Amino acid sequence: MPYEKLYKWPKPPSACPANMLKKAAHLTPICVAGLVILRQRPGTAKGVIFLTLEDETGYANIIIWRKVYEKNRRAIISGRLLRITGKLQHEGDTTHVIAEKIEDISDLLDKLIFSKSQ
Repeated sequence: MPYEKLYKWPKPPSACPANMLKKAAHLTPICVAGLVILRQRPGTAKGVIFLTLEDETGYANIIIWRKVYEKNRRAIISGRLLRITGKLQHEGDTTHVIAEKIEDISDLLDKLIFSKSQ
C-alpha cells in the first residue's frame, strides 16, 4: 500500500508544496510547511541555522539568519511541524527559503488521519 494513501496530510493555508519550489522565481515571497526532519547549526556558520522540512511532495531547505532565530527560538527548537514564510533563493541546482517568519503549527499533527479503509 503506497505511503501517500495511508495519511491525509494537514494542508496549512497558503503553503507551497516542496516540489513546486524550483518552479518559482528567485526572491519570490513564499510560504512552505512541513515536518522538521533536520536541524543544523554548524559552528562555522556564524549563527546561521539550517532546517530541512518534508511535506507530502518532497523536501524544502530553509536558511535561518541569527536575528530570525532569536525571535523564533522556541518554534525552531521544539516545533515538529513548521510553517516558514520568507524569500525563495536559487543558487545553481540548489533552492532554499530564507526564513523571515516561523510558525510552530505542530498542533496540526493531531489532524493527520489514518485511513484504515485504504
